[in-house]
Amino acid sequence: MSLPIAMGWRHLLFANWPVDPDIVAAQLPDGLDVETYDGRAWLSVVPYLNVDVRPRGLPAAAGVALPELNLRTYVSRDGEPGVYFFSLDAEGALGVVAARLFHRLPYYYADIELAGTDRGIAFTSERRHPGASPATFAGTYEPVGDSFVPEPGSLAAFLTEHYRYYTTARDGTLRYADIDHEPWTLRPATVSIETNTLFAANGFDRPAGSPVCYYSRGVDITSSRNRRWE
Repeated sequence: MSLPIAMGWRHLLFANWPVDPDIVAAQLPDGLDVETYDGRAWLSVVPYLNVDVRPRGLPAAAGVALPELNLRTYVSRDGEPGVYFFSLDAEGALGVVAARLFHRLPYYYADIELAGTDRGIAFTSERRHPGASPATFAGTYEPVGDSFVPEPGSLAAFLTEHYRYYTTARDGTLRYADIDHEPWTLRPATVSIETNTLFAANGFDRPAGSPVCYYSRGVDITSSRNRRWE
């Protein structure tokens, strides 16, 4: 049984690549439809720092901080849009075990470092999870330009403003949780990627071209318990 949780997401990069919807659909579980923007599906790599992670109702001081990295896309079920995670890499073996067991999310233990530099935020991740496909990421990102709140219907809103995630349990059943947060405040961002094998680890070819990138200082999040889709 999962518990509602609270957390804060900080210093996020949204690095987004447009791809053929059929490529994404082939990797989704039954029951989920690909969401598109101007006819294209999107794959996003999102590194960030997850802070104050705790059961909802406990004070933030009771939480833990875990740097994370995910590969995700955008889907819907019966018209209800959300995010689908292909993988989530995180520091903290106990947190990874709990997320896999109680929230049915595809978490993998990894060695991750996030640090501020004179060139921006340096983020490195190397998966260490026993039996999992190897996956590494190394890059540096920084915000550029003015901050903005995404307009409804814009590409930035499509890529960031989601309030549900979907996942599948080990028995193949579709599950979901609803999340709540203030609207994102974003800035355009640049990224220099040295290594990224997340796509290959999840059965994708590396998308062509440069990603569309946004940075956010973060938001505070609450999440419902993970429930089976009935």
